Amino acid sequence: MQRLFSYIFFALILVGPGLAAAGEADHHVAIHVNDNDPKVMNLALNNAQNLDAYYKAKGETVEIRLVTYGPGLMMLRQDKSPVKSRISAMSLEMPNLSFSACGNTHRNMSKKEGTDVALVSEASIVPSGVVYLMELQEKGYAYIKP
Repeated sequence: MQRLFSYIFFALILVGPGLAAAGEADHHVAIHVNDNDPKVMNLALNNAQNLDAYYKAKGETVEIRLVTYGPGLMMLRQDKSPVKSRISAMSLEMPNLSFSACGNTHRNMSKKEGTDVALVSEASIVPSGVVYLMELQEKGYAYIKP
């Protein structure tokens, strides 16, 4: 048992500083999508790319959280997203970008359709998109609504 704790302690010493640094971006932004409109979805993705490029050029980091709810959840649907290939590519290029789907909206869509609505693999479900956006703003995230 003591040997196990020694291994864990040693691993934390080696990996811990990198993990802490990865979570400490210079800038934080929440991008809000609640429209089922490909133009709005693409504009939100353009905003994310532009923010990332701007801060990379300055040698700074930015954490970008794209949050969808209501009709905007279509952006993250596996079967209906008009931007899913772009989401996939951007997720590979930008590890600082995350996609969140409103759990309330997802549950209601699934109930209405009689099946669990599949989301793109890059998306995670948060309990409430509105609450999540509010909490991000309370933590100091800038808010963008394209």
